[in-house]
Amino acid sequence: MSYYQPGILATPVPPQARHLFFALESVAALPQAIDNLMHLVDGKSAVVGFGESLAQALNVQIDGLRSFPAMSGVGVDNPSTQHALWVWLHGVDRGELLNRSNALEAALAPALRLVERQEAFRHKDGHDLTGYEDGTENPHDEAAIAAALLGEGAEGLVGGSFAAIQQWQHDLKGFHQLSAEDKDNIMGRRLSDNEEIDDAPVSAHVKRTAQESFAPEAFMV
Repeated sequence: MSYYQPGILATPVPPQARHLFFALESVAALPQAIDNLMHLVDGKSAVVGFGESLAQALNVQIDGLRSFPAMSGVGVDNPSTQHALWVWLHGVDRGELLNRSNALEAALAPALRLVERQEAFRHKDGHDLTGYEDGTENPHDEAAIAAALLGEGAEGLVGGSFAAIQQWQHDLKGFHQLSAEDKDNIMGRRLSDNEEIDDAPVSAHVKRTAQESFAPEAFMV
């Protein structure tokens, strides 16, 4: 039997969402907070992820769960911004999401403290703000389940997922000043028909995020 959270595979992407990130404040208060959390989330309109620090506080070992490392290079400085708990709220009304956020924040205190929130929304039929369609090669139906959920492993882990959450800052003003050809080459797809460009530069988005480039294969959402 699988106990996965259906909200992970929700299609279409919900029109409104909110990501909440919590820091661990009191291990002693965790049992009550986890009990409250179980009553406020359903796995559909609210998806929950435990960070490494929270798993350790609960004395739980999860194979494969690890903090994302900081990365740096020439012109690149990506910090490691880890949190104890992540809650992804889905909805259609921003006021409703605000009320649910407040209820969660109150229910998880004093064990967990809200340290960051990010608003999210669906643009058009699934496009990013550059205007290009997002997630073209994401799997569907049974293929999505196979890609997103652990099919084997220790008891209690089968049906689970790992979430790698990253926040990127885009230079939209600069991007929109580029020529149509330059934009297409950056993405590796044509804006006009969403077809992949066979001879796109190796730096193109589709070249750097192709699932076959990872071992095991991975899908970038």
